[in-house]
Amino acid sequence: MLGLGIIGWIIIGGLAGWIGSKIMKTDAQMGILLNIVVGIIGGLLGGFLLKLLNVDVEGGGLWFSFFTCLLGAVILLFLVKLVTGRTAARR
Repeated sequence: MLGLGIIGWIIIGGLAGWIGSKIMKTDAQMGILLNIVVGIIGGLLGGFLLKLLNVDVEGGGLWFSFFTCLLGAVILLFLVKLVTGRTAARR
């Protein structure tokens, strides 16, 4: 695991969450704090999914960590849109 510290993970998570929200077109509803949270949770989700596929996520480096967070953020936002879209359609 990269020795970035908490500030490094907040920066990487914030960037990944922001770019992920741009890709999923949810940036208008999200602020900087939610982008950071989405990016960090996305990093955990992306790391978990890549480990299931037997990908070495610990030795990947800084760029690999960023793209793992980005992948997880996009998946997380897709799932959130899927769930909230269905509950909004029922009302």
